[in-house]
Amino acid sequence: MESSSAVGRDVMAAAAVLFSDGAGRLLVVRLPYDRKHPVAIPGGGWEPTDRSPRETALREIREELGFTPRLGPLAGVDWALLREGDRPIVVYLYWAEPLTAEQVAAFRPDTAEVGGWTWLTAEQAGHALPPRLSRRVTACLRAPGDTGPLELEDSRPVGHTLARLPADGPVPEYAGLAAAPGLTPSAEEPPEPSQPPMDRATYYATRPRIRTKARALFTDAAGRVLLVRLRPWDGPLGQVPHWTLPGGGVEADREMPRAAARREIREELGWEVEPGPLLALDWQPGAAADPEADPATGRDTAVLVYVFDGGTVTERMLDSLVLPEDELVEWRLCDPAEARALLTGPSWDRTAAALAARERSGGPVELVRGRSVGPDLPQG
Repeated sequence: MESSSAVGRDVMAAAAVLFSDGAGRLLVVRLPYDRKHPVAIPGGGWEPTDRSPRETALREIREELGFTPRLGPLAGVDWALLREGDRPIVVYLYWAEPLTAEQVAAFRPDTAEVGGWTWLTAEQAGHALPPRLSRRVTACLRAPGDTGPLELEDSRPVGHTLARLPADGPVPEYAGLAAAPGLTPSAEEPPEPSQPPMDRATYYATRPRIRTKARALFTDAAGRVLLVRLRPWDGPLGQVPHWTLPGGGVEADREMPRAAARREIREELGWEVEPGPLLALDWQPGAAADPEADPATGRDTAVLVYVFDGGTVTERMLDSLVLPEDELVEWRLCDPAEARALLTGPSWDRTAAALAARERSGGPVELVRGRSVGPDLPQG
């Protein structure tokens, strides 16, 4: 269901990059400000001026290591819980073009962010990285190459990823710096700060947040798409009909995207349906990053939309469909031409991309405002 309130829906967002040296080893860095978990992979938090997580990854590498990488495809997305009681964080992980020795020699790191770097085998990295990050990275390294972007929840496989990786694979014993001797500070290095710039709780409290939605793509046997119309509300451009795929906001303080899709299907349509494969991840920039953002949405921050495959609806399902009167006023099965006419441009692009993703193998397609982005496509 839709609501003007964002309470309980805001989450943090970040992007990280998986670099290899061409020999299968992974680039890891030492965080000089983190005494408890000093080993990490390059990357960092989303900022409101970043138009997409891909842009976040590029900016973070420039800031941390002093060069602009060539990013490959999306390796996976993880909806992770930092600690019980904290807001979750959505992390995009990208593959990068393997680095040459010359590129590594040209690193110009920000010493406040990066205290050193080294190459580790997959096994070494599994022991050196903190447990949750280790699970996330290990899943990307172990997945067969044709798996596509992984869908992870709390760094564990879900959805289509379960067909290629076990739900609870072995977790390497955590050893931290002991498993990454190349990262041990040398005697010549300046002493590290005795305290981080700010404590963890304060840092998380000051980070910008995004909102998230979970939607479901249902079609009938003829390929028509199920759309619902929201009850009109007073917005910046007045009251206008608003059609969309079924679904709504993820209550991030109590559920993950798959659970949100399941709940929204039940609340909006009256069906008990298990969401199928994740078809698309659509990042909608906020006004700070996108001058073309539609003012009718009232969007003051970025919104990430998960689109799940709802499957094929039957006549029996349609006969039992019950709309919540306070939220929705109409439903309709639409052929592609009618759906395109009813939906906004980005919503139709997202729907079309999700329909196309149904016809191929692999994980979700990465979108920005409904348009595909990736290594061989424009990133803006």
